Amino acid sequence: MQQYETVVILTPLLSEEVAKEAIAKFTKILTDGGAEIVQEDNWGLKKLAYPIQKKTTGYYHLTEYKAPGDLINKLEVEFRRDERVMRFLTIALDKHAIAYNEKKRSGAFNQKKTKTEEAAG
Repeated sequence: MQQYETVVILTPLLSEEVAKEAIAKFTKILTDGGAEIVQEDNWGLKKLAYPIQKKTTGYYHLTEYKAPGDLINKLEVEFRRDERVMRFLTIALDKHAIAYNEKKRSGAFNQKKTKTEEAAG
């Protein structure tokens, strides 16, 4: 199974509960298809870089998972059918991206360096 990362932008007209229901629907499609959810991260309501469908904000949600390749097509068809989804992007992660995400989850980037580590690095 390949490891993937999907970012979904939902329309800002949804309430917080409806946005969570939409994400739960997509997560259920993944788990029913045999995917293993590695991490989910709800970024909440964020400003868009450019207007999409005359909207300037959207609910962002990131999901990292391991899944068979044919499941991605099924998931993306569901994204296209759902009118709550404004944009989505699915990326197949390579070994470097997987290692980076594991370090990020463990908090390795948030630790302060000591003066000896700064001098050495």
